[in-house]
Amino acid sequence: MKFSIGYRLCSDDNFIDSIIKRKDSVSEVYFSWGDFANGRNNQIKHSDMTPWQAQAKQINDLEKLTKEGIWVNLLLNATCYGKDSQSRAFFEKIGECIDYLQNNFLLKSVTTASPLIAKFIKNNFENIDVRASVNMCIGTIEGMEYVAHLFDSFYMKRELNRDFDAIKTLKNWCDKNGKKLYALANSGCLNNCSAHTFHDNLVSHESEISMMDNGYAFEGICHFFLKNEQNIHRLADYTGFIRPEDIYLYEGVFPAIKLATRVNSNPERIFRAYIDNQKYIGSVLDLLEPNHTGTIRPYFLENSLIEARVENNKLNYNTDKALIKLKEDIYANE
Repeated sequence: MKFSIGYRLCSDDNFIDSIIKRKDSVSEVYFSWGDFANGRNNQIKHSDMTPWQAQAKQINDLEKLTKEGIWVNLLLNATCYGKDSQSRAFFEKIGECIDYLQNNFLLKSVTTASPLIAKFIKNNFENIDVRASVNMCIGTIEGMEYVAHLFDSFYMKRELNRDFDAIKTLKNWCDKNGKKLYALANSGCLNNCSAHTFHDNLVSHESEISMMDNGYAFEGICHFFLKNEQNIHRLADYTGFIRPEDIYLYEGVFPAIKLATRVNSNPERIFRAYIDNQKYIGSVLDLLEPNHTGTIRPYFLENSLIEARVENNKLNYNTDKALIKLKEDIYANE
């Protein structure tokens, strides 16, 4: 299985070296650029670097990936660009960015949630694969048909990750129509989250929001929901993650599976679990973005004790033995 890896800006070279070490299993590295809003944090805002140093470090990292023959994917996947969403200057900026990245690195694809950005790229960059973001929540043939003229490939909505009949339906349509289908393996987001769009929009505007005198903080509905002990017992059902041990079930279905590693505290742990070993002993939530290990304490969801079965062409996780209530909080001193 090939994996799409999320780039994170680090002051040292350890993260990039870790990707290069596994380059035979890496289909691409996806990244945000400059001050473009995206589905995560602003890439050039880094506590250890000035914006200029951060951009220079990212360029150096991309040069290393290019030297190793590793393809990259540009993220323009914010769910809102505010006043810039339709502006001519905004699309000129995107065009200049893609032109620069194409001429200097191995840029082969762009992931976006904006039909207008997709249209702009299709009209101006014929060799770029335009991919529909997982943030578009596309999970039906109709959803793909509506925008088939704009996108070459699609990230499938997270909620379908364990439904092999639904995956087969989407895959068959993609094969017949010259499209490709991808999946995100380690999302910790709640299925069908009512506040998902609201949260994504907040992330898109985080730079503006951070400068305001804000009356409330928003940490996500998931944190509040999982404080309820009854909900913790059904956590595996409320989420759509795929364990490392079950990745083999998707061989030949997706050209690559996406791993979220841009904000996880220990991406090396994710690499070892999914790429190197395809197994993991420890809290399965530590492999996810967002990571709910701290949220559900003093409970602990031990990955190696989760019972996985394929029934009625669906992957089911039984966590009765895996959910352990600790007598002492092992994270208390963190």
